[in-house]
Amino acid sequence: MATMIADLTTMRLGGPAAEFAKAASTDELITAIRDADAAGQPVLVVGGGSNLVVGDDGFDGLVVQVATPGLRIDGDHVVADAGVEWDDLVVATLDAGLAGLEPLSGIPGSVGGTPVQNVGAYGTLTSDFLETVSVYDRVSGAVEVWGPDRCGFGSHRQSTFKHTRRYVVLSVSFRLAEGHSSLPIAYDALAQRLGVAANSTAKTSDVRAAVLALRGERGMLLDEADHDTWSVGSFFINPVLSEVPAQAAACPQYPDPNGVKLSAAWLIHRAGFAPGYGRDRDNGTVALSSKHALAVTNRGGATTADVMRFAAHIRDGVEAAFGVRLGPECDLVNCAFG
Repeated sequence: MATMIADLTTMRLGGPAAEFAKAASTDELITAIRDADAAGQPVLVVGGGSNLVVGDDGFDGLVVQVATPGLRIDGDHVVADAGVEWDDLVVATLDAGLAGLEPLSGIPGSVGGTPVQNVGAYGTLTSDFLETVSVYDRVSGAVEVWGPDRCGFGSHRQSTFKHTRRYVVLSVSFRLAEGHSSLPIAYDALAQRLGVAANSTAKTSDVRAAVLALRGERGMLLDEADHDTWSVGSFFINPVLSEVPAQAAACPQYPDPNGVKLSAAWLIHRAGFAPGYGRDRDNGTVALSSKHALAVTNRGGATTADVMRFAAHIRDGVEAAFGVRLGPECDLVNCAFG
């Protein structure tokens, strides 16, 4: 029986894989990809599936699930294979008396996906602590070790790895702070939840607990029984513009190396799409999360085509209201919303 890609993703969407392999070691991962490339076979590499939406026709090639488990902590230096669950890494670093990653608690997915998106939350980014990334280059066939400067971090949620299948992340190393006190907490909502002043510190365990509570309230902790979590998290990326349209002037704005970053959630909500929107629309299988407007969710029984129609509807409504065209933050494979 063919492996259904829906079973590999947090949004629970995607048709069959023509071929499927699970790589339990880095050598297995490289060999599977190298052999498929040599045979001219398309390859889709899947980690935790938390940022992936695949079409209903599936993938006509080899789907490789990265299940590499290596994790090593030596003093303040941490090296994790791409297949390690991200939150398992966070817990391991806290248990080892290292600080820095606690604001990134509860984020679904695997370590290999974090430099692709430069994953961030509550004022902290992966790139704040990333030291190196071990990469397999499918064109040259070489394994290389990159520093942060080559990873292309900078503009919101961008990296050299994004929008290309050339590079496969094999492992990531981090340099963290020793101790049980967090770094200064700059994110106001987190500081308020902890009851501390902005830019103060707190116990790392307290920060993790507060972050998990905040994420749970927003439906951002995976829970099979809660359809608000059947999502890819933020479906739409916060747009970065060189010039903000006049009708969007009231939108929260943040500096970015490529211009001004706007809040996609604000635009969506103010365009008339409140949390929970969509449950009484069409067949009701796709809706915005009932907890916040940035997550497009599978309410059960949705197809990828349903999601693409719904996403296009939201995008078009925001563009009509504010002159800003939203795009996906997630990785779309064999599907698009125009």
